[in-house]
Amino acid sequence: MRAEAVADLGDAGRRIAGITCAEVAELLPTAVDGGVDHRRLDRRVTRHVQQCLRCQAELAGYRRLLRALHELRTEVLLPPPGAVAGCLAALAGAGERRAGMALLSGHRGAYVGGLAVAATAAGAGAALVLATRKRRAG
Repeated sequence: MRAEAVADLGDAGRRIAGITCAEVAELLPTAVDGGVDHRRLDRRVTRHVQQCLRCQAELAGYRRLLRALHELRTEVLLPPPGAVAGCLAALAGAGERRAGMALLSGHRGAYVGGLAVAATAAGAGAALVLATRKRRAG
């Protein structure tokens, strides 16, 4: 490597073949994913990656990530037997409990009013019975 081809400007600012690591880092994800035709990829980027260990490592990382994503896309995961039925039963039970609570809380005023009317009626009935007994006794 020629001394004039490399100018150290810090980690991301390292210039090799006329392009910095930061500039290469912006292009690598698209290049790995196939968004850039490798034959038309800028020669400066290719030369930079060939000479820069940091950018080679980053390129290898992108390739590993892409392979892992492709494997996930083709892998079929089946749930264990009974897991789906268990989840659905738990959801149904939780839904029923919530519906019951919502029904009770939504009509709380009606329940309190009904209890008040019933208590008043019971009190009036008791007073009437006591008054009637006193008249008969007296």
